[in-house]
Amino acid sequence: MTTRDVTPESTAAVYVISVAAELAGVHPQTLRQYERRGLLAPNRTGGGSRRYSDADIAAFRRIQELTDDGLNLAGVKRVLELELQLAEAQRQLIVLRTAADQAIEATHRSYRRDLVPLSQAVTLYRKTRRPR
Repeated sequence: MTTRDVTPESTAAVYVISVAAELAGVHPQTLRQYERRGLLAPNRTGGGSRRYSDADIAAFRRIQELTDDGLNLAGVKRVLELELQLAEAQRQLIVLRTAADQAIEATHRSYRRDLVPLSQAVTLYRKTRRPR
């Protein structure tokens, strides 16, 4: 799940740890370990129980992909941080491109429409003698 896939519905914390672990295909203790390592931060109820969202489940699956590829949890944490930075940089790039496009359009609109370009044709100059 990318940052553009995150919706209010996907971040609603609805799953208890046993259900979240089953959905993610891991043991509940694994989820606790991920939390201790700072890989995720589930929401908590007033009583302190963990509640997981669909976005959390997607994050669990991404962590599993990375660990299956041979990364340790410290490496996984770094990759996840870099993915967040990349997503933010891409978001900023979109904003800057939009602003640049708008500035270009405004500049083009400001051109004087009453100016007509000169013909680019070449005209030969012939010096003629005036009678004296």
